[in-house]
Order: sequence, then C-alpha cells, then structure tokens
Amino acid sequence: MEEVVEEEFSVWKKNTPLLYDLVICHSLEWPSLTVQWLPLPPSSDGGDLAVHKLILGTHTSDGFPNSLMLANAYLPRDPTSAIAVDPDNSIIPKVEIVQKFQVDGEVNRSRCMSQKPSIIAAKTNSSEVYVFDCDKQLEDANGSSCNPDLRLRGHDKEGYGLSWSSLKEGHLLSGSNDCKICLWDISAAPQEKVLNANYIYEGHENLVEDVSWHLKDANLFGSVGDDCKLILWDLRTNKFQHSVVVHEKEVNYLSFNPFNEWILATASSDTTVGLFDMRKLSSPLHALSSHLEEVFQVEWDPNHETVIASAGDDRRLMVWDLNRVGDEQLEGEAEDGPPELLFSHGGHKAKISDFSWNKNKAWVISSVADDNTLQIWQMAEDIYRDEDDI
Repeated sequence: MEEVVEEEFSVWKKNTPLLYDLVICHSLEWPSLTVQWLPLPPSSDGGDLAVHKLILGTHTSDGFPNSLMLANAYLPRDPTSAIAVDPDNSIIPKVEIVQKFQVDGEVNRSRCMSQKPSIIAAKTNSSEVYVFDCDKQLEDANGSSCNPDLRLRGHDKEGYGLSWSSLKEGHLLSGSNDCKICLWDISAAPQEKVLNANYIYEGHENLVEDVSWHLKDANLFGSVGDDCKLILWDLRTNKFQHSVVVHEKEVNYLSFNPFNEWILATASSDTTVGLFDMRKLSSPLHALSSHLEEVFQVEWDPNHETVIASAGDDRRLMVWDLNRVGDEQLEGEAEDGPPELLFSHGGHKAKISDFSWNKNKAWVISSVADDNTLQIWQMAEDIYRDEDDI
C-alpha cells in the first residue's frame, strides 16, 4: 500500500506545474486535524506577497503538549507567478506559525467567529469547548498551561461538530459523541470563565458528527450523525422541523449553500456526497460518487454558487461543478469521473482531516492530512476558466 501511495505522489508531483497555479507544501511538527482561513482581508508584506491568516491545531503523541495555532500564509498577489518563482529572489510563498495557545488534548476542530475573527472556538478530546480571544491572549503568548478566555460546558464526551452563526453574533453550536447538540451565546458571558449551555438539543440516536448554521435564516441550523440522519432545527421552537435518514451509512458533515437558501450538501461514510433541497428531503437532488472511501467533509465554494469540494479517507480532495452535471463527455473522459468532477487534488499521502476555501482569494484551498502536511493550492486557471465565463 505504501508503495502505491509513494508512486501516486511522485506522479502528482511531476504533474503539478501543469495542474496548478499555486502549490505550497508545509510540513507541520504534528498533524493538524483542523484548518480554517480567517475571513480577514489579506494584509501586505510590503512586497509581491499578501498575508492571509489560518487557524491550525496539533494532534501530538507521547504526552507532548497540544496547541491551537495561528499561521500566516504568504501568497503571491498574481497567482500565475507562483510556480515560476525566481530562486535568487526571496519572494517565495510560505507559511509561518505566529501564535500558539496551549490546550488540554488534541484539537479536533477549531473555528473562528466570522464577526470577530480573533475569537476562536476549539474542540479537543475533552468534553469542554474552549474559546480563545487571540488579541487578549497576545499578552500571555508564552503561557505554558491551557488558559482559554471561556470554557463552554454542556457535553459529556468529545466530538467534532462546531459552528458559529454568521447572523447571530456570539451564537455557537457544538455536536459531540454524547449524541447532544449544545448552544451557547458567548455575548452573554459571565465574569467567570465558565459558561453552561443555553440549550441542549437531543434528537440524534447516535454520535452527532457535525452541526451547521443556516446562512440565510438566523433561526435554522442542521445536524448530522452516525444514525444516518439529517435533522433541521428551529430556534423559535427548540424542536426539529425535519428528521430524515439521508444516507445508508454515517453522515459526517453538512454544508449549507451560501447563495441558495434551499440547497445543502452532506458527506457520508457510504462514499458519496448528497445534494438536497430543504423543501424535499425525502430524496437527494444528486449524488456525487467518485470517492473510493468514506467522505468526511464537504464545503461549498464561498465565491461560486455551483462549486463544491469534498474530502475523505481516499487521500483525495475533489472539486465539483454542478453546472456540468449531465454534460456530454468525449470518449475516454468518463474513466476520469463524471463531467461535474472538475478537479481531484492528490497531494496528500494520508487521510485528509480538514480543508478550507479562501473567501479572499478565489479557487485557493488549504488542506491538512494525517501525513503532517498543510497544503495550500490553486488549480490551474484553464481548468476552471469557463466557470467564470471570462
């Protein structure tokens, strides 16, 4: 198996100049299970690079302490110049870890509040959710113990589901292995550093894998879990509106379309991504089925309504364009996948744990995997060009 992985990787590496306008491979000391671009506009480094910010975490072993990390990614302003960098010139795209906050246990997932990106929530392998204010934490940058600004309580077990509301500032959802979903409003935080859940939602019969706020209706959120269900909840009643079995195996992730209020996508261990209309959840609109193993994540492109990406245990991150569903294919093309499969990123040698679209730089994705790498990449323009109708 290892030989196959190495052989596939060497083929990928050889083809990168043809397939990509940008590739940064950054080796991390420990694998990160989480990655997210901060939604801040990039700052200037005074040269040809722009500074974008990322959140990462650690998953250490043998008792080494774990950290939540902030990183700077130096990306070229002109994407086409990225591959052909002048070796004598120091303007080379790179990643630097700039801030670390010690946490108890490996970081399962971390996400920033969109309204105040310096506020970051982290789920570890303990039942508490930690909230850090990076601006405050700067004063205690060398702290050798876990000292979050808030500890959020309500869960009995660890988990992965974590979502800040983009419409209700301070509202945070979390889903965990105790089959519960907790809701906190941190804007009502007490002077003490502990906040109990405002409400606990119970409707799943098995592990809750993911939770996500609706992006247009501030009162709606969704959850998915190992009971194969998608549940849509309403804050006004604190009850679920819909509870539907949407896959044959565990549902691992949920993503609402940022442009169309009715459309959502689910990622499942049955190797497919399901596309659904909230008005008719009984059957999917379409299934994306090129992954060979469990699919752990799916995220809509924040810059293009019909573009979506998915990643899983098969070491592939696939980018799809739903505008191409049903397009005619030339002879032999179908062997590479259906017409809607726009691109398959093959740069990781192990399971991809998390990925993030960069809202401030179209078509740029960051991804982390169990092979200790962070990769930042952008497919070649000629692959997606007709998407933008240039």
